[in-house]
Amino acid sequence: MQDSETKYWIGFSRAPGIGKVRLNSLKDHFGCLEGAWKASKAELIRAGLDDKIADGLVDCRTKISLEKELELIEKYHIKVIPFNSPHYPPLLKEIHDYPAVIYIRGMLKALTGTNIAVVGTRRATAYGRQVTEELARSLVMNNITIVSGLAKGIDTAAHRAALDAGGQTVAVFASGLDIVYPPENLNLAREIMEHGVLVSEYPVGIKPKADNFPRRNRILSGLSSGVLVVESGESGGALITANFAVEQNREVFAVPGSVLSPMSRGPNKLIQEGAKLVRNHLDIIEELNLSVVSQQLVMEELTASNEIESHIMKCMTGEPTHIDEICRKTGINTSTVMSNLAIMEFKGLVRQIGSMSYMLNNNLR
Repeated sequence: MQDSETKYWIGFSRAPGIGKVRLNSLKDHFGCLEGAWKASKAELIRAGLDDKIADGLVDCRTKISLEKELELIEKYHIKVIPFNSPHYPPLLKEIHDYPAVIYIRGMLKALTGTNIAVVGTRRATAYGRQVTEELARSLVMNNITIVSGLAKGIDTAAHRAALDAGGQTVAVFASGLDIVYPPENLNLAREIMEHGVLVSEYPVGIKPKADNFPRRNRILSGLSSGVLVVESGESGGALITANFAVEQNREVFAVPGSVLSPMSRGPNKLIQEGAKLVRNHLDIIEELNLSVVSQQLVMEELTASNEIESHIMKCMTGEPTHIDEICRKTGINTSTVMSNLAIMEFKGLVRQIGSMSYMLNNNLR
C-alpha cells in the first residue's frame, strides 16, 4: 500500500515543468501536496509558479484521474519513491537533476549496494558480448550490482550474465514500467524483477520516446559508482552516459578494442581522454577501493580431455572460428568435429556464437 500523498506525487510527476525544486516550494507554501494539487491558477502563481507552468498544471489535472493512477500502480505492483523518502537511493540524490519521483518494480534492496553501470552498443560484436558477460559475471560474484538499460546488445548481455551468475541487476527504463522496450526483452525484465529491480522516472503509460533515452542515461550513471563502456561508436547513448558520469563525479571505465573495429572507437576514445582501461574486473574493483572476494582470484583451468579436443582448441582463439575452418586446420572430418564441439560446449570449453562459429570460453569462476 502507498501512503496518502502517493497519488499527488504521481500527479505532479505527470505535470510539465514541475521538478523537485518547484515541488518543494509548493509543499512549503501549501503545507501539503494535496493543497498544492487542488489550488487554483491564481493561488499557484502566488506560490511562485509562472503563468505557463501554472497553466500546464491546471490542464494536467483535467486530463488524469489520480484514483486511476493508483489503481494502475497497484495493478503492476509498482512502488512510488519520492525524493523525500528514506528509500530514495542516496547515490542518485547526489546528482543535481535527480528525479522528484522514481517508480520501481522488484527488490528495493537491489538499489542499496555497490552498483556499476555497464553500457554499450546495441550492435554488439561477439567480442563485446563475451567481454560483457565475463566482466558482469565476475563483478556480481564480488557483490556488485549491474545497472544497465535493457537495450539490445551490450545491455542485454550484462543483465543476462548477472542473473545467470546469481547476482542482482537493475534495469533503468525510458518509459513507464508497464512498457518493456524492446518488447523481446519482456521475459528478461520479468527475471530482473525477481532478482533485482526495474526503475523509471516515468509514470505508467508513458511510451519510450527518443527524447527519454538521454534523460534515462543520467539515472544509469546516477545510480552507480562508475560507468563501464564496453563497445560503442564515436557517438550514442553509451558515450552520453559516460559524459553524465564525468559531470556527476563518477568513475569512467572502458574496454579497449581493435582500432579497426567501429564498435571500439568509443571506448578507445574514452581511454585516450583519461577513462580507466579495463582488462578484467579487478581493474574496476581496485579503482573503487573495494574488497575482492578471494575465490574470484582463482582462474578456471580449461583443459582438453582427449587428443581431438586438444587439436580443436589449438586452432581456436578468443574470436569466432567457423566449423569449416576448424575442420580445415585440424584435418578432422565435420561430423567428428561437431560431436566433439557439442561435448566441449557442455563442459564449458567453447561457446557457439551462431552460424556454426565457436570461440574459446575463458571464464573466471
